[in-house]
Amino acid sequence: MPFIHKWLWLIVMIFIILIIYLIWPKSDYEVVIPTSDDNLDQEESIHDQEELQTIFVDVKGEVNLPGVYEMPEGKRVKDVIDLAGGFTEDADQYQVNLAMILQDEMVIFVPSINSETTEHTSSPITNSEGKIRINSATKEELETIPGIGETKALSIIQYREEHGPFKQSEDLLNISGIGEKTLEKIVEFIVVP
Repeated sequence: MPFIHKWLWLIVMIFIILIIYLIWPKSDYEVVIPTSDDNLDQEESIHDQEELQTIFVDVKGEVNLPGVYEMPEGKRVKDVIDLAGGFTEDADQYQVNLAMILQDEMVIFVPSINSETTEHTSSPITNSEGKIRINSATKEELETIPGIGETKALSIIQYREEHGPFKQSEDLLNISGIGEKTLEKIVEFIVVP
C-alpha cells in the first residue's frame, strides 16, 4: 500500500505542476540585442525631433554680439541675450522682458539708455499685414483690437502668463468675457502662431 501511495502522490504532484504551468501567464518579453543600425535610427529620430523644435531669433541693439540665433523652443529672452554676449554698457536693460518665452521669427531689440525714445520693442507686435501678435502684444496694443478693452486685454495677458502662448485663436475662448461672437470679430485683427 505505501508503494501505491507514493506513486499516486507523485502522479498528483505532476498533475498539479502541469496545471500550474498551463495556467501561469506566459511572459511577452522579448530579448532584443541592439545593433548599430538601431542606434543610428534612434539618433536620427532624436536629431529630427531637435530640428523640429528649434526656432530663430533676431537680436539687435545694445548687445555685444547682435545677430540671428538658433534656439531650442521654450527658451527665454534671457537665454538668447546671454548667447549674444550679454548687454553692452549702454543697454537699457529695463526695457527688455528677460522672462518672455522666445517665439520663432522673434526680434529682440535692446535700446540704448542714451536714446530719448524707444521706437523698437522686444518682439514683433504686428506682422506684415498689420495684425496684432496676440502672444507678444502689450495691454495697450491689445486694446487697439476692436472689442478688446482694458479688462479683456489684462485677462489675455494673465492667461498667456499662466498657460503659455496661445496655440490657436480658439484658445481665446478660455478667457472670461470672450465668446464665439467676440472671437469672430477679433480674429481678422490678430495673429496666433
